[in-house]
Amino acid sequence: MIKRAEPAGSSALGSYSMRKYGIAILFILVVGVIAAIYQIHRPLPALRQTSLAPAAYRVPGNLNITWPAQGSAAVAVAGIGVMGSSNADQVAPLASVAKLMTAYLTLQKHPLGPYSSGPKVTVTAADVATYRENVAAHNSVAPVAEGEVITERQLLEALLLPSGDNIATLLARWDAGSVSAFVQEMNETAKKLGMTHTHYADPAGVDPGTAGSALDQVKIAEADMAIPAFKGIVAQPQATLPVGGVVYNTDYILGHDGIIGIKTGSMSQVGANFVFATEPKVNGKKVLLIGCIMAQHGQQPLMTALHGGAALAAQAAGNLQQMILVKEGAQVGALSSAWGQTAAIAATKGVTAIVWPGLTVAETLETKPLGDSVTANTETGQLVVKAGGQTATVPVRSVGGITRPSAVWKLERGIL
Repeated sequence: MIKRAEPAGSSALGSYSMRKYGIAILFILVVGVIAAIYQIHRPLPALRQTSLAPAAYRVPGNLNITWPAQGSAAVAVAGIGVMGSSNADQVAPLASVAKLMTAYLTLQKHPLGPYSSGPKVTVTAADVATYRENVAAHNSVAPVAEGEVITERQLLEALLLPSGDNIATLLARWDAGSVSAFVQEMNETAKKLGMTHTHYADPAGVDPGTAGSALDQVKIAEADMAIPAFKGIVAQPQATLPVGGVVYNTDYILGHDGIIGIKTGSMSQVGANFVFATEPKVNGKKVLLIGCIMAQHGQQPLMTALHGGAALAAQAAGNLQQMILVKEGAQVGALSSAWGQTAAIAATKGVTAIVWPGLTVAETLETKPLGDSVTANTETGQLVVKAGGQTATVPVRSVGGITRPSAVWKLERGIL
């Protein structure tokens, strides 16, 4: 038998190919091991928290308020927001309602304690001349005499109760040096308070150019009522002045129908205005309700405004209620992991608020930085609940836990 001769070098070639194949296999194995180690130790994605709370909603129901057939009106709850309005941007002469800003500026620059008298002011010849001019014009006045010494509190009583137009001018000169400078400050302050539809031409409201909207007057009234001295003065039915003697509040329904103030204003031909306040209780909690009714006419415009304001206050109070917005333990969100585990997020306490139909409520779930696992009852963030100007912050916690994933999931991620 003749043996076939093998080509020279074929054995060496086969051995080389085997080595190459082995090196490739080893390389793949090494790469695989490195990849596996990387996958095992690669940082895990953080847990994700999602909200189940409604972003925003309105309190159900319809506001039960009958707005006046004439003029304009607005009602708000201090610290919460505007309940409703009618012809909210309609501008009308303010008359003596302008004195709300005069009193506010005076108290801002010359703060007065709830029961203190404040600095003493000496009445000048110019102040007496102004008084006589107002008497001749048949304006509302508070008598003064040259050389009379009167305290800031007494001046504010003379301004706000009998509604002395001459006292508004006196305060403007005392505070700012001149009426024009004071009026400029009145308008600057109105802008800061967001009173976009109000302009002041004088500190007393005698000038028809001093005009504004009902909604704007609610804003300045709320700012005033936040000052204890002001709130106390407008709640007085009368006061005693050095020269003027006993003077009476032009708010003739003060103390009736829950009215605790605050200012009337009327002018012939343009009607009467009334800015009012009550403090109804909602589930035993007292709230400050402020409203304004403007440009009321009739045989007795001022009485029309007074009774119209009282009716609005009563109706508005009837719409107030305390509502549970979040129940303690309620699920407000959920935690989830990339490897499929989930856990509920619950509120640690309940939230209640004073509301009325149509008030907007918003709930926002804020998340703390989360890792890749969590144990049960871990604080994961907070729920911020807003109902008008009311804000409550509630810590939220995980109901269950989430553990780290298995080694198999770590190896498979990014592949499957």
